[in-house]
This record gives sequence, C-alpha cells and structure tokens, in this order.
Amino acid sequence: MSYEVFARKYRPQTFDDLVGQAHVSRTLKNAVAQNRLAHAYLFVGPRGIGKTSTARILAKSLNCVKGPTVTPCGVCDACREIAAGNSFGVFEYDAASNTQVDKIRELIVERVKIAPPRGYKYKIYIIDEVHMLSPSSFNALLKTLEEPPPHVIFIFATTEVNKLPLTIVSRCQRFDLHRIPSNLIAQHLQFIAGKEKITLEPAAAHAIARGAEGGLRDAESMLDQLVAFCGEKIGESDVLNVFGFTSEQTVIDLTGRILQGETPATLELLYEQSENGKDMMRLMSDLIVYLRDLLVFKAKPDAVKEDVDPDLQKSLTAHAGLIATDCLLELIDQFAAAEGRMKWAPNKKLHFEVAIIKAIQSLGQVTLDEVIEKLGELRDGKTISQKESPSVAGGVSPASQNAAAGTAATTATRVAETAPPDEPYSIELWQKILAKIPVKGFLRTLSESIRPIGIDGRNFLLGHSPDDKSKIEALASANNRRQLEMLLKEATGRDWSIKFVAKDGIPPSSAVDAAKSAESFKDDPLIQEALEMFNAQIKS
Repeated sequence: MSYEVFARKYRPQTFDDLVGQAHVSRTLKNAVAQNRLAHAYLFVGPRGIGKTSTARILAKSLNCVKGPTVTPCGVCDACREIAAGNSFGVFEYDAASNTQVDKIRELIVERVKIAPPRGYKYKIYIIDEVHMLSPSSFNALLKTLEEPPPHVIFIFATTEVNKLPLTIVSRCQRFDLHRIPSNLIAQHLQFIAGKEKITLEPAAAHAIARGAEGGLRDAESMLDQLVAFCGEKIGESDVLNVFGFTSEQTVIDLTGRILQGETPATLELLYEQSENGKDMMRLMSDLIVYLRDLLVFKAKPDAVKEDVDPDLQKSLTAHAGLIATDCLLELIDQFAAAEGRMKWAPNKKLHFEVAIIKAIQSLGQVTLDEVIEKLGELRDGKTISQKESPSVAGGVSPASQNAAAGTAATTATRVAETAPPDEPYSIELWQKILAKIPVKGFLRTLSESIRPIGIDGRNFLLGHSPDDKSKIEALASANNRRQLEMLLKEATGRDWSIKFVAKDGIPPSSAVDAAKSAESFKDDPLIQEALEMFNAQIKS
C-alpha cells in the first residue's frame, strides 16, 4: 500500500474533527439536525484551514445511510466514496481548470436536473476556488443557483471572496473560516505525533505552528517533512534548521533590545541570525507578529491568551511597560513598510538594519502629544519632575527657580526705569513679588505687560496699556489674583487686594514682545524648562 501523507491521513471526517472552526461546525450541525438546509453555501478563508474538508463533511452528513445526521458513520458506501473523492453524487470541480462557460453548462447547468444516484439523497456540487470562474460562467450559473432543484446543493470555496460577483454571494449562506490559533495547531500536531509514535518536543510543535501561520494543512505537511528528515524524534532546533525559522526566544530578545534602545546589541543579534542562514523575511514577519501581539496585549491582555503560550505571555507582560501604545503603533508601521521594501530588495538585511536603527531612534523622540501635555503642565503650573526635585515648591526645579528670579529682577529693573519717581515703595515691593513667583503661564504675559503704579489703601495698583485691556481681563483670573495677594501678604504681613488699571504711557504687550531680542527669548525660563525637559536645542 502506498504511503499516505499526514494532511490526507488525518483529514477531518466529522464536524467534531474540525480544528479551530467551532462557529462553522456548530451552525452546520444545527442546520442538519433541524433540516434547515440552504441551497448554496460559501466557505471563505485562507488556504489549508478546512474549507474543502468542511464541504465534504457536510456532504457526508446529508447523504450518509443514517442521514441526514450530524455524525456520519464513515463506513457506508456514500461516506467512503465522498471521503475518497470518487462519489457519483458529490461533484468536485476545480474552478481554475474549468473556467470556460461551455464546461460550466455541460458539467452543472445541464446535469443539475438529473436525480441523485441510488443511495444518495442530494446531489452536491463543490466548486473550489470559485472566484476563478469567468464572468460568463457566473452568468450561466446564476439562474440555476437562484432556483436549483430541491435535491441539489451548491458549496463554493474561495480564498478571495472580493473577486466574486455580489449576485453570487447574495444567493449563498456565507461562512468565514478563521486562521487557526497556534496553540490549537500545536495540540493537533501532538495528537498526530502520538498516533504515529513520534516524539515531538512542545517547543518544536509551537515552532511549526507559528511557521504555518494559521494553516493546519501546512503544519501537517511540515511535520511530514520533519519526520522524513529527523526520524522519530523532533526538536525545536530541527524545525529551525530545516525551514530557516527563528526561535521564539530570539524574536523576544530582538524586541527587548529594540525597546531598550540597544542599537549595537540589536544589530549584533541580527547579524548572528543572518550568518546562521535564517530567512530575513521570516524574521521580520515574526517580529511584526510579536509587536502585534504586544499591541493587543496592552489593549486587552485576555485577547491573546488563546494564541500564545504562558512563557510568551510573561514576555509580553515585561515588554508592555517599556513602550507607549502610540509609539508601538509607529513601530509596527515602520517595520511593515520595511517588510514591503524587503520583498523586492536583493539585500534584505540592509533594509532590516536601517529599519532597526530608525525604529530605535524614533523611540527616543518625543511625540507631539507629549510636547503638548508637558507644555500644558508648565502653563498650568503643575509638577513636571517630582522624582528629580521633590522638595521644590510648585514643581519647579532649582535651576528654573533661579532663572525665574533672574527674569524677575530683569523685569523689575525695566519697570523701575519706566515708573514715575513717586512710586518707589510699590516698585520695590513688586520686585520682591516677582522674585518669588515660580515659572507659570500667566507670569510671562503679566510681567511683560504690567507695572506697579501705586497703592490706594489696601489696593495694590498694577497698570497696563489700554490696548491690553481684554488680554489682562482674561489673564487676571481669581486664582491669579489670590496668588499675587498671598505673596504680597507674605512680603508685608498685611492683606492686599490686587487691582488692574488701564493707563496711558505703558507700552502694550505687542510692542514689548517686538522689542525682545533673540537672546532674551532663549533665556526665557519657560523655554529653558522645555529645552531641559525634552533634551532639545534651539536652531536658528
């Protein structure tokens, strides 16, 4: 007897044998049990996940001697003929080789009215890769598909449903078969290994499952090849060497070095994999898949439990704290773009190197959202660096406080030069107040736009240009007034009330801003704080 490959030997024979397609098997089982059968079914999904197998199981369920039944016996003539693919009641067509309209008319349209053969309850037409049919063939099939005889059922399978005419899709019950999770593929491979008396290491089973990318048939074929290469004992190293895969731990290490910004160590690991003959395209694909798992894990940790093993979950947990979600999205986009370039590049490692260096550099850059957030905190006077300077009041670092004092002194000097000689006490007091005010959003505007013009009882008068009236009203909020009044009380020991007065002779803030030199702009405490925070510099 000739050898039978695993993909055929262990092909699913009942709905319960289907791996990873519980949503499809449950619906079809209920339809058969309740006799709620459609006249046309459409199975959609990538290769090797069970579309044709599901069609055959449905055909056996309907034509079994016990049927219709959800558990075909598998031993009656109909079951055996359907499983072997030589049944006279179930017709399987390859649309890629039967695209002509004349063949469709001859094979289907003209024969569809003939009753099923003896022992069969239904005539079933299974058309694989149905999207390959020509438009004329679809038109010839359309009327028959819309109103078939009661003893006829059509089952279509396709990997590219977008190429099917909507008139065909709308006349079918559509079932989308999913890529099979790696854990389920690994379990099924262990089941086959047990039946075949093969020792398959768990790590090897997971390596095959990852390499199959959700296709069970591909995984079974890879296992078949490994048995021929290794014999009865298969380890992870055998899988990696035969197919050029990279170990899961290597992908984890590569990701960790990227997230920690270790450029030399990351490139060293890449060179090591390249020298060992690993497929750079496969490594890039594995890296993107891991980053995708990390992204999903950060959004919803429970979402990846079914598709990853416990050790991988520990790695995801450790890496999740090293990168923000928006940065991770940018990282995936960068590597996906690099993968696209690598497909057509003769030197794939070169593009991989560039992608790694660019990714690590981008992780060190500050995002626009972070800039806006931090500048907003500076404007509102919130604490920016509590870990670096927890003892500084108001969250301002000592360097910034000294800069603020210097600016306050400069501002007070400018005010003194322009103030009338009969206001010495208010100017002196205002100089003390400015020296105590930390860097805050309103200080920058008020200190440039106002000046003390005198004292009226318990009112401390601050003058401003009539042109700045609307701006001063917006800035002189109750909180700002209270803070200035509190500082005045600390300096004098008495209660004060701040009062803003429009007065001619005081230059408007626009004129003051225009008069500021580039050097004073660079010395602005707010700018200095932002430069220090983001490790940036001003370029002319």
